[in-house]
Amino acid sequence: MSVSLAKGGNVSLTKQAPGLTAVTVGLGWQAGTGCDLDAAALLCDRSGKVPSDGHFVFFNNLTSPDGSVRHSGGGSPAGGDDQQIHVDLTRVPADVLKIVFLVSLYEGAARGQTFAQVHRAHIRVTDAESGGELARYDLASGAAASETALVFGELYRHGAEWKFRAVGQGYASGLAGIAADYGVDVLRETTPGPGPTTPSPQTKTGTYPPPAPAPASVGPTPTVVSPQPPTVTAPPQPTGSSSVTCFFDPSHGPGITNVTWSPQWGVPRPIQACGGCAQRVQTTPPPFYTPPQQGYPQAAPQGYPQQGYPQQGYAQQGYAQPYGDHHDHQQQGGRRFGAGALIGAGAAGLVGGALLNEAFDDDEPEVVVNNYYED
Repeated sequence: MSVSLAKGGNVSLTKQAPGLTAVTVGLGWQAGTGCDLDAAALLCDRSGKVPSDGHFVFFNNLTSPDGSVRHSGGGSPAGGDDQQIHVDLTRVPADVLKIVFLVSLYEGAARGQTFAQVHRAHIRVTDAESGGELARYDLASGAAASETALVFGELYRHGAEWKFRAVGQGYASGLAGIAADYGVDVLRETTPGPGPTTPSPQTKTGTYPPPAPAPASVGPTPTVVSPQPPTVTAPPQPTGSSSVTCFFDPSHGPGITNVTWSPQWGVPRPIQACGGCAQRVQTTPPPFYTPPQQGYPQAAPQGYPQQGYPQQGYAQQGYAQPYGDHHDHQQQGGRRFGAGALIGAGAAGLVGGALLNEAFDDDEPEVVVNNYYED
């Protein structure tokens, strides 16, 4: 029985289909005229990045180096899917912890296209042997008004299980933005020159990683005349890239995604974060708690006497009170205190000290940390 997921939800495929060895991930959509969409997969290690450019499986590199992930290409739709990616779970290398599935608009920025023109997008996982659907995520139409690429979902290891998570994270910087987050080195879309251009969907003009080399065949080596390699100029920077580092941790790299952050104290505000942090903010119900920062002063409780400062109407330790006989007070303009006033002041000081200890014994607010890969 298929499980329908909402954004951020996950399901154990191993429990859904005990003995599962291979799955087919189908991706589908309805797009406006002239939109050219491509599905792809990224095999990521413990660092959350691809071990090499060959671990980016797409229309120009249809198989991963180990053969565990295969792209069906851009042929005819099958079973309601526009494109399908096959995963042999038994052949996925042990150091690959997750497989990310994405869809991008080819030259979306240059053509003025976004996912606002894409409707009824979905990703589903089926048992490759039986064909039964195990999980499905239908993306909300029009939710990505400025994005030109979307991470639909991901397969990931959880102990001995394989699980699937519905992600739905958009990138305004397109496929190049996703490449920057996942460590693909050479993804750049070609900036169009002056004059009208109409790229053919069958001929991709962007610069992408070269396909993985085919295994060498046994036999005589034919004589091949190699043409001179063309001069390659440095590709332009992708539209929408930012020199601002991740808001939560500068070591994560550039903050390329704008998200709204809801702190535990204060009002929500827009920030720039890396893809991983942006995904946690977007998939965690607000407020997005963050631990208190060391070295910053904490607000003192109001309404209680503070140590070291005189309070009006209370006797304070360390501040001299006027004493002496009645004659000295008359000459020096001092004030005489009776026994009742001194007793009252002492009692008030004891009450104030108890309240002060109670205020300072309050516990810090509990910090809730969302483990991205824990249930």
